[in-house]
Amino acid sequence: MTEDIRALLWNSMAESPFLMVKRNAGNDHAEPLIAQVDPNAHGAFWFYTSRDNRIAPGGPAMAQFVARDHSLFCCIAGTLVEESDPAVISRYWTPTLEAWYDKGRDDPNLLVMRFDLDDAEIWKPDNSIEGLFRMMTGKAEAPREMGFHKTISLKHAG
Repeated sequence: MTEDIRALLWNSMAESPFLMVKRNAGNDHAEPLIAQVDPNAHGAFWFYTSRDNRIAPGGPAMAQFVARDHSLFCCIAGTLVEESDPAVISRYWTPTLEAWYDKGRDDPNLLVMRFDLDDAEIWKPDNSIEGLFRMMTGKAEAPREMGFHKTISLKHAG
């Protein structure tokens, strides 16, 4: 079951990689960022940003994700660290990113942050006709009838 939920999370993020991200330190609000999701690197994903961005200091952080079709809600805990490997920076580089940085990959303000993942709290609502009917009519009798809720580890296993 955990592997199925983990696969659902990665597939949903690949389809719509938009997250709200906030460092745990300070009082800044979360901001929208696009995750670079690698299907072979489930212990991390990356954000292209700038050195003056509020997440630039790194550290413990939280990312909120909602699947495009609202079939999955997720709060991801982890640690933001500066990615210094040029191969990783190049791997996810796109023409769209190029437009954001005057000097492309060599722009001194370019910052790539790796989000090393710890765990995620996941909610998957019951979107069946029965589940929607129970919710609309207030007929849900138990939390399990409202859908699925679980905390899973996202740390890289190897």
